[in-house]
Amino acid sequence: MYEGVIQDLIDELGKLPGVGPKSAQRIAFHLIESETDVATKLAEVLVEAKQKVRFCELCANISQEQRCSICSDPKRDLGLICVVEESKDIAAIERTREFRGLYHVLGGAISPIAGIGPDQLRIKDLMKRLADPGIREVILATNPNLEGEATATYLSRMLGTMEIQVTKLASGLPVGGDLEYADDMTLGRAFEGRRRVN
Repeated sequence: MYEGVIQDLIDELGKLPGVGPKSAQRIAFHLIESETDVATKLAEVLVEAKQKVRFCELCANISQEQRCSICSDPKRDLGLICVVEESKDIAAIERTREFRGLYHVLGGAISPIAGIGPDQLRIKDLMKRLADPGIREVILATNPNLEGEATATYLSRMLGTMEIQVTKLASGLPVGGDLEYADDMTLGRAFEGRRRVN
């Protein structure tokens, strides 16, 4: 639609997750219309991030050091490992301030349609970590979708032979939600996970 470098910029921005064609166009025009130092600073930060950010050698979370700040924190409970699909899931769990253990990032979820099987995930690394006799519990915190459920089921079967407690995050109705808008799977899980109140 546009010519040359403008269209190239829109196309590249459109490749980012969650950025559709209209958003890519808005971002591109914002960058073009803003002061030069805005675009320059963005470019510098992108290059610096690519050069400095790596994966934690223990949990595979993103970090600038060999070990991320969570794995380096002496106050964390070393006997608890929460298994997540992506690093961004750690940020969501950390915001709750409910979990004080360590994490393990799988790097995705099992998805036969996308050609992702167990061998493409960091499951072998997880099994090495679980050889530590100090590990008491593994919490499966995969996404509540088809791929996440398949991954959790696979892991629970693998871990079932070990003498480690394996738990899964509860799921159900969101606070403030209406029953009429809940999908069948969510409502079914809410019934399965019901708790006694008296």
